[in-house]
Amino acid sequence: MANILIADDDPNIREILSDFLQKDNHQVILAESGETAIKLSQDNIFDVAIIDVKMGNISGIEVLEFIKNTSPDTEVIMITGNGSIPIAVQAMRANAYDFITKPIDINKLKLVIDRSLEKQEITFNVRIFQSQEKEKGKFSNIIGSTSAMSNVFDLIEKVSKFNTTVLITGESGTGKELVARTIHSNSPRKNFPFIPVNCAAIPDSLQETEFFGHAKGAFTDAIEQKIGLFEEADNGTVFLDEIGDASPSTQLKLLRFLEDGEIRRVGENIPIHVDVRLITATNKDLSKAIAEGTFREDLYYRINVVEIKLPSLRERKDDIPLLAEHFLKLYSGRLGKKIYNISPSALKILMQYDWPGNVRELQSAIQYSVAFADKETILPDFLPSHIKSKNGKKTNYVKNNLLPLRQIEAMYISQMLEKSSWNLSKASKILGISRATLYRKIKEYNIS
Repeated sequence: MANILIADDDPNIREILSDFLQKDNHQVILAESGETAIKLSQDNIFDVAIIDVKMGNISGIEVLEFIKNTSPDTEVIMITGNGSIPIAVQAMRANAYDFITKPIDINKLKLVIDRSLEKQEITFNVRIFQSQEKEKGKFSNIIGSTSAMSNVFDLIEKVSKFNTTVLITGESGTGKELVARTIHSNSPRKNFPFIPVNCAAIPDSLQETEFFGHAKGAFTDAIEQKIGLFEEADNGTVFLDEIGDASPSTQLKLLRFLEDGEIRRVGENIPIHVDVRLITATNKDLSKAIAEGTFREDLYYRINVVEIKLPSLRERKDDIPLLAEHFLKLYSGRLGKKIYNISPSALKILMQYDWPGNVRELQSAIQYSVAFADKETILPDFLPSHIKSKNGKKTNYVKNNLLPLRQIEAMYISQMLEKSSWNLSKASKILGISRATLYRKIKEYNIS
């Protein structure tokens, strides 16, 4: 069954074609003018569009051009009472699939539709094959085809082979941990532990014991020996996110580890050799931190043998359709919903938005849209309100075009609670967190 648009200003033709195609188990939507056809094409993805060349103010050729620009995979069949060669040539140049003259031969039309659907199926299967081949590749978990991401892929491939330290920089939400995991999974250490740690999430007083462990009796609460993360990761990789938040004493111990490959547990002076690759990340300007005396310059040069700069999403907007499609499939499956497409008008809004929260914010927006969509296509109405606001760029939360990640999360949780009528069980399921975590975040963000 295909989703077919019929656009013709003759009601008799619309009725005849509709009846015929519905009997052939197709889903049919009718348009009596070019204006209506364009509006329907903004909110729907059609497999086939049958368009009359002459339809008043907006011609069929204009509708054809609009459809091919917004939905290139839709096959468009042009029909007209005037079978002149110039019109046919114009239609074919605009990427029409075929051109049929009136009176319409129903059997011929059926044959053309069947062939167009066969072409689509072949194209789809080729894409599936290419996608599967890509999934077998090294970086299939990172979505992107822009030149900015190609540079990132090149660096990942090069540094994965060697044991050098890597510093990953970029704004929050750009995927720094994902890149670190990809480096590890493509390195000789891939069969050993990958341990990610957010330095900002661990108080300064606990960083040393968490990273390097402690001896029994090293301090009041040290009732037994503790193995640190670096020992746990032996032969593997430690990823320290927000390295700029490492305490001065932790920075010193990291420097010593990088110099001689040895650590010392808190309360012990016995060196322990560990074979660990260190990958770090930050969204801060470490050069500024060095100037301010909060980050060691010698450690900076040790961790920054190779730097991978991740572009913000607004710097690679051409990747938005790929990312949105990926998240659409992901959350449609997780939430058990049959949502297959994002309408051109909704995609236009996504493309216009600045994405201060980067890929993480886009992921949340698609998850939100899937959760509350009641059609098989994501329409603008299903997008989060702050994204579809004026110009799709700014909300009351925006300051200097930057939206703090905490505010994005609070705003997203608040919208989910409103949509679910404050049903905590439903909201927590959609958000992918426990009721206890949701309740804690409601209190933390003072959501009411």
